[in-house]
Amino acid sequence: MSSVKSVDKLTLTPLPNLPLIQPGDDLAGLILSSLKQAEITLQDGDILVLAQKIVSKAENRLVNLATITPSPAALEVAEKTGKDPRLAELLLRESNEILRMRIGTAIVEHRLGFVCANAGIDHSNVAGDGDQAEEWVLLLPENPDHSAAEIRAQLEKASGKRLGVLIIDSHGRAWRLGTVGVAIGLSGLPGLIDERGWSDLFGYTLKITVVGVADELAAAASLVMGQAAEGTPVVHVRGFPYPLREGSLKELLRPKEQDMFR
Repeated sequence: MSSVKSVDKLTLTPLPNLPLIQPGDDLAGLILSSLKQAEITLQDGDILVLAQKIVSKAENRLVNLATITPSPAALEVAEKTGKDPRLAELLLRESNEILRMRIGTAIVEHRLGFVCANAGIDHSNVAGDGDQAEEWVLLLPENPDHSAAEIRAQLEKASGKRLGVLIIDSHGRAWRLGTVGVAIGLSGLPGLIDERGWSDLFGYTLKITVVGVADELAAAASLVMGQAAEGTPVVHVRGFPYPLREGSLKELLRPKEQDMFR
């Protein structure tokens, strides 16, 4: 089998004029409006990449810390990490297991199955009603794969095209500094491409190459989105070099018995 992919040109376009997302907003409708403003007509094989934050906000995953009562376990986590005990309580609720702790950081296995810092709970670019903006935090979507599937279904219904939707977040890595965009939810595109059995340029048969293509696309889209005040949380992708298919986050999760960093 050949490893040659269908690569002509990969184009990533941040969508313009998306408003600040509020709970209950119709993300698919807003994306369609933004696509129109950008003069982009959806085609078969296109992918929409969404920042986790706007999905969480639309799904009202905002929590006011003033409503949280810390448990004894949360008080212990707060002591070891220096975090607000109420934040520590949310961290425990959002995690399957705490793997490492130090002042300022807790590394956890999130309830969705991946390892990340502080259970993905976000303070930046988050505000609630009233004067206690710093009291509000944002949790990851309850089920990002489901969120991606629902948005995809609405976009496909409106466009009549075969699409993919990818929800991404920024994660650190055990072996390198710096955060990168990674997939936390997907629908209509592969998470992994298994290239074992493909031939390289010199006819060598690949034996161990499995590519995390959803994470590769997430990193590219994250670079276009930015991480601070850019205000472009949706990216339109055309030219993804692999066929679209059904996919899920589970493809990308390393089994515990293969995780050498735990």
